[in-house]
Amino acid sequence: MNNNKKWIVRVFLTTFILSIFFNGITNVLLDKLNIYIAFLVLLVMIIINIVFDIIGMAVATCEEAPFHAKAAKKHKGAREAIKLIRSKEKVTNFCNDIVGDVVGIVSGSLSALVSVNLSSVLEINIFIVSLLIGAIVASLTVGGKAIGKLIAIEKCNEILYMVGAVIHIFVPINAANTIDEKTKRKNEEKNKNN
Repeated sequence: MNNNKKWIVRVFLTTFILSIFFNGITNVLLDKLNIYIAFLVLLVMIIINIVFDIIGMAVATCEEAPFHAKAAKKHKGAREAIKLIRSKEKVTNFCNDIVGDVVGIVSGSLSALVSVNLSSVLEINIFIVSLLIGAIVASLTVGGKAIGKLIAIEKCNEILYMVGAVIHIFVPINAANTIDEKTKRKNEEKNKNN
């Protein structure tokens, strides 16, 4: 199976698993929590969507050069940022499409559940409540992403360095890993040409 097919299968499975995870958690939480906590969970989902959109945009617009100087000075997170930039198609797909779409769908489901709960608590027509909640969620998500894109384009280096530093805490890349990746990439290119 070539790399593109493997990536497509990986995207499908990751999306499926994340969707089950987020939908499962939110459905369980909403059954047991009051309306205020439900609103908070919905707000957290919107923020996750915006943050991952910012990361995806920052990776897409960032240049690699500033991170080489930081990596040479052994700044934690610089090598991770370089790796993200070199995989920008996959990173943006993960951040903007997989996480963004899954969380967007979960936000829609949450909106419906919150609307039903709020309608029964306030004794207001469900149609009006769901219309207002849906409009608020859409406005916050799209408006937040619009602001986030401006920030991501303007501050892509700082954002990507911060993301690289967070990744470094969990999965540090050392110089040996970077050299192994370069060798692996060269070998893959040779195999394609043969």
